Amino acid sequence: MKLVIIDYGAGNIKSIQFAFRRLGVDAILSNNPEEIKSADKVIFPGVGEASSAMKMLKESGLDSLIPTLKQPVLGICLGMQLLCKHTEEGNTVGLGIFQTNVKRFSNNVKVPQMGWNVIKELKTDLFKGINENEYMYLVHSYYAEHCDESIAKTDYGINYASALQHNNFYGVQFHPEKSGNEGAKILKNFLKLDVKG
Repeated sequence: MKLVIIDYGAGNIKSIQFAFRRLGVDAILSNNPEEIKSADKVIFPGVGEASSAMKMLKESGLDSLIPTLKQPVLGICLGMQLLCKHTEEGNTVGLGIFQTNVKRFSNNVKVPQMGWNVIKELKTDLFKGINENEYMYLVHSYYAEHCDESIAKTDYGINYASALQHNNFYGVQFHPEKSGNEGAKILKNFLKLDVKG
């Protein structure tokens, strides 16, 4: 199993790497297009600010590469948001894989949402063996709006898409690598996915 974590300068990459190591897989950190293309599975992480992250992707040419990938790809947190059409954060145009937009939480709730919240209405094998209303760890000020590609939902002042899927692309707003045994199960499920999911 060749697992590559895209290294573009906007990720809490070490904790993801450690999480996969606990599952017996040594993930490679890389921004090399050939290495990313040859991977069996790809992780697209992201922590930080959307417009800066997109700038780094463009500077390395990864913004053109990522949409062409054919193997299962998992976007985590900001990585998921950058796979959407547009985010209000920095008025940033995304990669357009998921046909939804990313909005900022209203001031009616504490921003960022930080801590544990439940995921529900789970779909696809990414959530095989995960119970409805399982708790996951989240840290974010922006959320993806619901669309036909939503495969999990969460409530935080508004009901939003906490996971998305389009073909071989998956995205989760929460941090599976920080979500204990259930988060580890999701990462294990991702390793088992074929392109059809």
